[in-house]
Amino acid sequence: MLREIHEQPDALSRTLGQYIDLAAPTPHFREEALASVARLFRQHPDLIITASGSSRHSGLAAEILFEDLAGLMVDVEYASEYACRSTHLRRHPDSPTPVLVISQSGETADTLAALKEANRRGHPTIAVSNVADSTIMHEAMVPLCTYAGVEYAVPATKSFTTQLLLMEVLALLAARERRSMAEDEIEARIQQLGALPGSIRSQLPGWEQNASALAAKYADAKTFLYLGRGVHYAIAREGALKLKESSYLHAEGYPTGELKHGPNALVSDEVPLVVLATYDSQEPESMLRYEKTVSLLYDMRQQGARVLAIANAEDNTVRSLATDTVAVAPASEALLPIAEVVSLQLFAYFMAVHHGVDVDRPRNLSKAVIAE
Repeated sequence: MLREIHEQPDALSRTLGQYIDLAAPTPHFREEALASVARLFRQHPDLIITASGSSRHSGLAAEILFEDLAGLMVDVEYASEYACRSTHLRRHPDSPTPVLVISQSGETADTLAALKEANRRGHPTIAVSNVADSTIMHEAMVPLCTYAGVEYAVPATKSFTTQLLLMEVLALLAARERRSMAEDEIEARIQQLGALPGSIRSQLPGWEQNASALAAKYADAKTFLYLGRGVHYAIAREGALKLKESSYLHAEGYPTGELKHGPNALVSDEVPLVVLATYDSQEPESMLRYEKTVSLLYDMRQQGARVLAIANAEDNTVRSLATDTVAVAPASEALLPIAEVVSLQLFAYFMAVHHGVDVDRPRNLSKAVIAE
C-alpha cells in the first residue's frame, strides 16, 4: 500500500497523457480518445453514475464536478441498488440518460450487474476501469481506462486518484461540449492538471513524515468523524473508508454542516474530527464553504474537540483552531481533493501499522468483489 501511494504521481501522469496532449504549445484534449464520450455530453443534459466502495466516492466527487463545471444533472447510485430500481424512472423516455459505471478491477459484481441492466434498458453506457481488458470495459459502449498500473493492495490508492483525475478531465470536456465554460478557462484548467503530478510528488515526503507522527498521537481514538463540504464530502467518505479497511478503526464521513445535526453527540477525546478545510481563493463558493468550516472550527475549539484539519499551507487561521494540521499546497477547488486524499491515505496506512495490522492483508476483504 505504501509503495502504491508513492506511485501516484507517475500514475497520474500516465492517465493525463492518455487524454491530454500536454506537449503541445497549447495543451488540449486528445480528441481520438474522447470523441465518443464528448458526443454523449453534447446529446444529453444528464448522467447517472453507479459504482461501489471507493469508486462510488469518485462518482460522488464527479457529481459535483459535472454539475458545477458543465451544468449536467447527475445522480449517483450504489451499484448494488441500481438494478433494483424501477425501469420506469426516466427523465427522457425517447433519449435514455447515459450511465457511467466505475470499477477499479472492471469485474466488480454489483457494478457489472448495473452495467448489464443499463444496457438492457437501452441506456448509452460509459465504463471507467483500471483494467483495459476487463469485462466492464468490453461490455460498455464507451470504455475509458485510468492507466494507474497494477494495484495489489486491497485499499485503493492510485486507482482512486486516477479516477478522480479522469473525472476532472471528463467534467472539463463536458463543459466544452455544453459551452458552459470559456475556452481560455478550460485551457487554464488543463494546464493546472499538467502541474498536478509534480505537486503531489513534492508534497509526499512531508505528508508521510507528518502522518507517521499523527498516527502515534491519535492511536487512542476509537472512532473518527471525517467532515467535508461540496466536492470534499466525497473525500471525507473516502478517508473514513481507508481508515476502516486499513486499520479496523471505526470512522464515518459526513457533510461538515451535518455535524451538529446529531453526530456532535459522539465528539470526545476518543472521537476526534478530521476536517477538510482547504479552499480555492479564486472561487467565491469555495471561500463561502471555507468560512462556514472555520466557523465550525471555532465552535469545536470552544467545545474542546480534538481536530485534525487538512488545510492550505499558508492558512494560519485553521492552524490556530485545530489540534493538528496537515498542510497541502494551494490548488484549484477541483484538484484539492486529490492532494487531500493522498494525505489521508498515508494517515490510514500509519494508523494500521501503529495498531499492528497487516495493511496488505486486511481481514474479510478482497481486491475485487466478484460475487454479490
